[in-house]
Amino acid sequence: MTIRTRLTLQFALILAVTLLLFSVAIYYFTYTSRRDFFSESLFARARIVAHVYLDGTNRADEVSRASYRRYLRQFYRTLPQEEVRVFDARNQVVFKEGRDGPEPVPQELLAAVREEGREVVQERDYRQTVGMLYRDARRGDFVVVASSVDADSRQKMGDLLTVLVTGLLASFVIVGIGGFFFAGQALKPMQRIIQEVDSITASDLHRRLSQSDGQDEVSLLAQRFNSLLNRLETAFAGQRTFVRDASHELRTPLTAIIGQLEVALLQQERSTQEYRRVLQNTLDAARLLKDLTNGLLQIARASDDPSQVPLSLIRVDELLLQAHEEVHRRHPTCRIDLEFSEPADNRRRVPYGVPGNEPLLLSAFLNILENACKFSAGCSDPVVATLTASQSRVQLVVRDKGVGMTEADRQQVFVPFFRAETVRNVPGHGIGLPLTAKIMDLHGGHVYVESQLGQGTAVTLDLPAAVV
Repeated sequence: MTIRTRLTLQFALILAVTLLLFSVAIYYFTYTSRRDFFSESLFARARIVAHVYLDGTNRADEVSRASYRRYLRQFYRTLPQEEVRVFDARNQVVFKEGRDGPEPVPQELLAAVREEGREVVQERDYRQTVGMLYRDARRGDFVVVASSVDADSRQKMGDLLTVLVTGLLASFVIVGIGGFFFAGQALKPMQRIIQEVDSITASDLHRRLSQSDGQDEVSLLAQRFNSLLNRLETAFAGQRTFVRDASHELRTPLTAIIGQLEVALLQQERSTQEYRRVLQNTLDAARLLKDLTNGLLQIARASDDPSQVPLSLIRVDELLLQAHEEVHRRHPTCRIDLEFSEPADNRRRVPYGVPGNEPLLLSAFLNILENACKFSAGCSDPVVATLTASQSRVQLVVRDKGVGMTEADRQQVFVPFFRAETVRNVPGHGIGLPLTAKIMDLHGGHVYVESQLGQGTAVTLDLPAAVV
């Protein structure tokens, strides 16, 4: 079922229920009002008949009483199928007016009237019977029972029911047609968005939806989708750049391996030393290829959904010592001084604890420390790694006095495979800092780089502290 049809049906159903309840309320209150009005008319007729009977019985003879009753009938309207009876204290009929009813008045009704003073009985087909107690100072109490059919209400309520049912059915038709039309008008922007989305492919992600200049829900949806297209376009462009650069980086060691092997196999016989040199060069190129492949795999892993990365309580001080030991094994001539700083008001049980993934954080620490060693090679000043902790954050700052970089190069350090001009001759692939930045994003942290050409570089890793 389409949204247009669903909206039409829902709107028609809501209106149908509303009109039905309104019609029922109108019919009920009209019926109640006319019924009460007719009851009062019957009571008024009962009082008139009582007056006629009592005043007529005070006349001297029967002729005078009959003449008096004929005179009073000229002043009141006879009700349809009217029947009025007057009962004395012994519940005997002493006076009748109107048609003779086939059924006697129930004794229960007479008893209820004498007890309550008045009583109303609703019968079928709009017939009502009322009873009232009429007191006379000379002759005692009488019960007057009046019965009649409310023919006027029967006709009027039938006409009202016909009008309500007809209006209700007509409203259903009008609302259905109008709702279908207006739902289509309201969903036209959605149909236009669907057509535009269907026409966007991977080759033209620069296109944007045209329905994003308003403030309604459709415009907000178009704005969100345009934002998604922005991210997709950036991701596709980054992927193309990444694939191009990765292919170039992978091709370099492969070309070196193939060249060395071709030279060793296709030319004349060589000495053992020459073959050892070829094998050593091939091994170095293979190790370079392995390091590059491992770096690419780590970037792919660091790009995973943060919710899928297992986190646990990590002691950053212990992890830093482990990274320091590994970097010292790789670069035995590099001196790294460690400094630990903790404020006195820090009351956390694990002062350097962070929620994190140990292999990923260790990889980030190794990247920063190893970069500091590589880019400060030949410098007499040591690399200084300072670890600080506060109530909410844990920071690691690694400073070196190496070659540094320009401001333009510093702004590009998080682009995969980017190499600054000052470190082109230093072995590497340009994936250490981009990998570290992705790892920090997974942990809700940040990485900052400050550098000046010829004065060194400072890299700051900022992580949220664990609540312990």
